[in-house]
Amino acid sequence: MGTESSAQRISTHPILEIPQKRKLRFRWQDDTYSALDGEMISSALIANGVQCFGRHHKDGAPQGIFCANGQCSHCLVIADGLPVKACITPVHEGVQIQPVEGLPKLPEDDTPAGTIEVPELSVDVLIAGAGPAGLNAALELGKNGVGVIVCDDKHEIGGKLTLQTHNFFGSVRECRAGTRGIDIAKQFAQELAQFKNVGIWLDSPVVGVFVDGKVGVVRSGKYCLIKPSHFLVATGAREKFLAFPGCDLPGVFGAGAFQTLVNRDLVKPSSRIFIVGGGNVGLIAAYHALQAGMQVVGLVEALPKVGGYKVHLDKIKRLGVPVFTSHTIIKASGRGHVEEVVTAKVDEKFRPIPGTERKFQVDTLLIAVGLNPVNELAQEAKLMGIQTYEAGDAGLIAEASAAMFSGRVSAREILQGIGKKIDVPAEWSQMLELLRSRPGPIHEFKETTPSHSKVFPVIRCVQEIPCNPCVEACPKGWVMLEGESIMSLPHWDGECVGCLKCASICPGLAITVVDKRFDPTQKNAQVWIPWELDDQYITVGKEVALSGFEGEVVGSGIVRHVRALKWMDKRKMVQVEVESSLATKVAGIRVQGLDQGESIGPTYDSAQDEVMLCLCERVSKNEIRRLIRMGVRDLNAIKAATRSGMGPCGGKTCENLVKDVFREEGVPLESVIGYVRRPFAMEVPMRALIREEQK
Repeated sequence: MGTESSAQRISTHPILEIPQKRKLRFRWQDDTYSALDGEMISSALIANGVQCFGRHHKDGAPQGIFCANGQCSHCLVIADGLPVKACITPVHEGVQIQPVEGLPKLPEDDTPAGTIEVPELSVDVLIAGAGPAGLNAALELGKNGVGVIVCDDKHEIGGKLTLQTHNFFGSVRECRAGTRGIDIAKQFAQELAQFKNVGIWLDSPVVGVFVDGKVGVVRSGKYCLIKPSHFLVATGAREKFLAFPGCDLPGVFGAGAFQTLVNRDLVKPSSRIFIVGGGNVGLIAAYHALQAGMQVVGLVEALPKVGGYKVHLDKIKRLGVPVFTSHTIIKASGRGHVEEVVTAKVDEKFRPIPGTERKFQVDTLLIAVGLNPVNELAQEAKLMGIQTYEAGDAGLIAEASAAMFSGRVSAREILQGIGKKIDVPAEWSQMLELLRSRPGPIHEFKETTPSHSKVFPVIRCVQEIPCNPCVEACPKGWVMLEGESIMSLPHWDGECVGCLKCASICPGLAITVVDKRFDPTQKNAQVWIPWELDDQYITVGKEVALSGFEGEVVGSGIVRHVRALKWMDKRKMVQVEVESSLATKVAGIRVQGLDQGESIGPTYDSAQDEVMLCLCERVSKNEIRRLIRMGVRDLNAIKAATRSGMGPCGGKTCENLVKDVFREEGVPLESVIGYVRRPFAMEVPMRALIREEQK
């Protein structure tokens, strides 16, 4: 009998509640394991220490989880005789699960006789996607009495909101900035429940759009057609993939999959993690890993500087995460699972520099190299003549605050299209543009010690980003923006009372509060530091290593007090006593040491390794390159010859990687014919169409 490893489950978390769920039993091969009620098969397997879910029929390569979003087939298993995607199939009591060894065998057909019958209905507005954009649009439409159906393929609403433990940036009034994503999802659920004209269909993916203006939906396993007057696509984004030797190993996840395991399912898939990509997704994933008690061995970014917010970068560096800019991943390797990665410095053309290779011992590698809009439905709907709108990442990749606000703007545009006398305020367009904007210039941080106050905040927000929670939180109005725009930098000017509200709400953990009132000699001072990690690091009386503005070690201090009040929303404020001269320099507490890896010199040659571009069908880069050099310029011809793009993801993951090979070979993309899209955007099982005959 198998035994579940408690080390693979998160039993305590500084932000997330650990719900008590009924335990279920399931069989994996010849062993019996336990799972939690409602848990996906993939999470249950990983919680029990199973990382390899089977072997590919083509070459026997080990398969595991990659997207955790039903987009690929990497996690395919056999459950009670049927091939299913483990990441979107819940465990049920007594289910027998087997790994896939070769091609799955179809079970005997014992389905009761039935007929194909497709129910149809009409609605004013159909919204695809119950994430931040779709939900905010539904709320605006619901308030105006419009009939709405919101469809989502998940088992709960919120989309990526349900994975975000951090406070959101943006405007407090316009997009709930300063509130955690997990709490915003709950707020939407409560607010939408009051509108009977808004229907929420969960476990109901939108799968196709057709020339007669109808939209196909698989609602809880049964196919139906909806004819909307207006169609809002708010389907979010999918993660870009990165091809390198070992990218197909179990233990290589998309960052979103990692957040799903950790923050939704409370499963700890890793002890030592490495991250590729310095955008906000990668930086936030590093922080989430630290919150869940994992060591973040390092993060590489190919560009000379990270693309995410500086406050996100600074907070992980202060905790001890090494960040290597102008570096890339060269290889991942291991016996059936990731065990080590090799990185290297890159030149101005992003080519690895021989002799700079370093090896790190890890068990998980996260890919966070950007997002692509999930916009296939919108493109097809426009071709079919349906009145179509886009909101959130399906229209333009940006932060969740922008997605929420864009949903509201799109809802107003739909209301106008329906004939409602309602306007879209001119300032909304400006606000949406600001929320969608890239991070702005970084200004010099100037340490200041005011002469008129012995208690004061130190605000280390030096990059122009859309954010104002600290301004809204100050009860005296003494935290202000330097300009009228929400992109302006905040500063403090007044008589601070030491309430800690600005530091307690700042999404970037960029504010500390210095208090020099307690020591008449002015030899020592107290510094209040925002804290969202485990309490083991901040025991009262403990000496802790202290970090400065950008993660540099500035000294040490003694923890004197930990304040945790209800209005702080699970964030704690840690009071550290330090020498007075250090007070304005202290920005954080270090929790891990820097791992610089092992230099392996110029002996490593990555050109000898095979690189898989299509994981569904295991098609290598060399196979694609050979066809391009033979003169092939049609991706459909490559598909016919290699099956690349023929897997469950429909080429959504590998198409851009194949195009990259064309670029490498000097072929203009204008001369390349793209994949022909399938009628359905995802797989639809035949049983979804069949209605059993009544006896």
